[in-house]
Amino acid sequence: MGAKNMGLCLLGVAMSLLATVTFAREPVESVATNFSHTITNIPGKSLVAVEVTYPPGGASLPHNHAKSAFIYAYVVSGAIESQVGNQPARIYKAGQSFHEEPGALHRISRNASKSEPAKLLAVFVVDSHDAPLTNPEK
Repeated sequence: MGAKNMGLCLLGVAMSLLATVTFAREPVESVATNFSHTITNIPGKSLVAVEVTYPPGGASLPHNHAKSAFIYAYVVSGAIESQVGNQPARIYKAGQSFHEEPGALHRISRNASKSEPAKLLAVFVVDSHDAPLTNPEK
């Protein structure tokens, strides 16, 4: 094999490894805004609801939310494993809920199933200009 072909082969292997590493680090959940509105009787506050959908085995990277955000999370379907702050990890099934205090680190947020999708509704009470709503752990 010539030096040029060997170089192309090594480049292909490197690109393949890079794609694998990059894919493994990307969150695989999808997030869609369901509702967003200012709370008219609480100046400076908004109510924002987002749907978080996890494919089988899907997960979010560890993250926290806007510093002012109080979050109520309701599992719509499937089962979600969650760990907030220093609390133990727990699995929540459809119909169950949990909350996050402002500034809490969401260490684990993932679909508890490797074969079925899962969805949760996260409702934020947040300062109207506090964005972004989600920040990856630093």
